Amino acid sequence: MKISSRNVVEGTARAPHRAMYKAMGLNDDDLSKPFIGVCHTGNEATPCNIHLPKLALKAKEGVLDGGATPREFSTIAVSDGIAMGHEGMKSSLVSREVIADSIELMVRAHQYDALVGIAGCDKSLPGTMMAMARLNVPSVFVYGGTIMPGMLDGRELTVVDVYEAVGQYDAGKISLEDLKNIENTACPSAGSCGGMFTANTMASISEAIGLALPGSASPPAEDDRRGKIVYDTGKACAKLLEQNIRPRDILTFEAFENAITMLNVVGGSTNGILHLLALANEVGITLTYDDFERVRKKTPHLADMKPGGNYVMNSLDKIGGIPFILKKLLDKNLIHENTLTVTGKSIKENLDSITIPDISDQKIVKSVEAPIHSVGTAVILKGTLAPDGAVIKTSGVEITEFTGKAKIFDREEDAFDATAKGEIEEGDVLVIRYEGPKGGPGMREMLATTAALIGQGLGKKVAMVTDGRFSGGTRGFMIGHVAPEAFVGGPIALVKNGDEISINTETNSIDLHVSKEELDSRRKEWKAPKPNYTSGALAKYASLVGSAAEGAITKPI
Repeated sequence: MKISSRNVVEGTARAPHRAMYKAMGLNDDDLSKPFIGVCHTGNEATPCNIHLPKLALKAKEGVLDGGATPREFSTIAVSDGIAMGHEGMKSSLVSREVIADSIELMVRAHQYDALVGIAGCDKSLPGTMMAMARLNVPSVFVYGGTIMPGMLDGRELTVVDVYEAVGQYDAGKISLEDLKNIENTACPSAGSCGGMFTANTMASISEAIGLALPGSASPPAEDDRRGKIVYDTGKACAKLLEQNIRPRDILTFEAFENAITMLNVVGGSTNGILHLLALANEVGITLTYDDFERVRKKTPHLADMKPGGNYVMNSLDKIGGIPFILKKLLDKNLIHENTLTVTGKSIKENLDSITIPDISDQKIVKSVEAPIHSVGTAVILKGTLAPDGAVIKTSGVEITEFTGKAKIFDREEDAFDATAKGEIEEGDVLVIRYEGPKGGPGMREMLATTAALIGQGLGKKVAMVTDGRFSGGTRGFMIGHVAPEAFVGGPIALVKNGDEISINTETNSIDLHVSKEELDSRRKEWKAPKPNYTSGALAKYASLVGSAAEGAITKPI
């Protein structure tokens, strides 16, 4: 067991360092133990994260009882829901990198021996896991928990229902009073958005990939069990340090295959693809779109979860949570059973030690023999419009192909305004470009626009194609992550109003029906636009970020 913190506190030369620790209340006994960083992304920017400082106290208790000394610190988290639909969303994906970088710097600077990471809102989960993989010190991830659903007239609501209600109001389908009632009811407490959106997707993946304790993903944020889960996580991290088990021991190629399986089984967010590519990069594992498609095609979609389905994370929790799903997969040999986890045991050993409730009449998770879809829902498309790939989530999507005429928008706000004014018509393919990793920069999510289209009843009548991203709450025939992006001259930059575009999720194709000669002519006329930012964090990000097809990761020049 390598105890890096001894570099900081041992020897006469480190008397000044010990003096500073003693100024914070530590004594010589505390300083003699390993130091475990307890990182959280708590703030008042989002209900997903507002309760995390309290959970960090529980994690610290677990670390202490595990025989180590906890050192709490925090980092940023952007609220995707509040940043949505305006300039602020450009900061969201950038925050993933800042979170990973800031955790790395804190652990390296203070030579912490291990790490507990507590996260809530979308990018804080992969950002924290990326830092763990990068640092490769014994680490355990723990989710802050889901929000409880809002209840209105017997119907469970999430924040996505509010976004879709905006579209219903714009279309004259509901009154202002109806909209206000939905707004006032949808988000009743602390916790991350309730459906199988990005946060709950990545929390589910954290168990499947082995970085989180079994059963830790589904209990709600304000459930009494959440505090014990976080305490157990702190204690488990201290034990993991004793065992000298590190993230790269856990994050094998087989573990990533388990994660991709979970992504498809639960009908999870397309952001999961982006984040798994980025996480694999941190441990030097080559993961490609081909791997996602290979695993998807042998994975059934089982969980009937919002936004494409009917249930929220709290409902899944009541029937056994992620272990319930993993046990179904294990019984049918759909996951690698011998992958190592943060318990120090294999995923099979973990599941064998958990009592899964036998609820034969539950409707949330289907059997492998009678799935919702026979194959997974995180689909990779390729074609003349996206030679390097694009993604679509097909859970809840009733059509498999669409052909229509392009309606071009060079920024998301313009597309939303056109939608709100009723200018989008049946048969349109909205093309929103220059919103990619470099072009935005930051690859904005388009939930405000997609939800407005759904709310107006256009979900089956139009398609959207963008080099930006979609919220985990998005549903409909919406294709994102188009690569190469417009800003670097990808084919999406050459599309004109009225061009025919066809998309087919069964043949995995997305094609622009314009001749090669015409595209060559357009390419000669195309000029790269000026960057939207020339200084600050967004400009730095744009200069370093790569393709969405590789996880939109940043690399030194």
